[in-house]
Amino acid sequence: MSKDKFDKKFYLVREDVLPEAMKKTLEAKEMIERKKVESVWDAVQQVDLSRSAFYKYRDTVFPFHTIVKEKLITLFFHLEDRSGTLSQLLGVVASSGCNVLTIHQTIPLQGRAQVTMSLNITGMGIEINELLANLKKLEFVENVEVLGSGA
Repeated sequence: MSKDKFDKKFYLVREDVLPEAMKKTLEAKEMIERKKVESVWDAVQQVDLSRSAFYKYRDTVFPFHTIVKEKLITLFFHLEDRSGTLSQLLGVVASSGCNVLTIHQTIPLQGRAQVTMSLNITGMGIEINELLANLKKLEFVENVEVLGSGA
């Protein structure tokens, strides 16, 4: 895939125009979230959806109410081990209006370190895609992944 999934645009779409597989994916995700099933297999069986379709759409379709409530995001970074990298990273995060909730950095090995950072994005003045793009522009950032988001 040439573009990172966070380099793409997001749209708000009415339910009646969604393909059936996306609607069923949303049903299955809700069943899993509410612990009405024990596994993905059970959920897809109950909504009559293939597992491949579920996995294709599970990270791309969300109920509107979950997007509106989401105020937290957890990012995972692969960084080159250089003096001042964490400070610069935090500068970009702060300038976007995010509030850092937690930071975990591994001990650098072979010139590389991993950082997990949880952010409150309530006051963020830019789109998440723009924040990710700004972070990726830092020369010492090898990779940024969104691990999760929630309320």
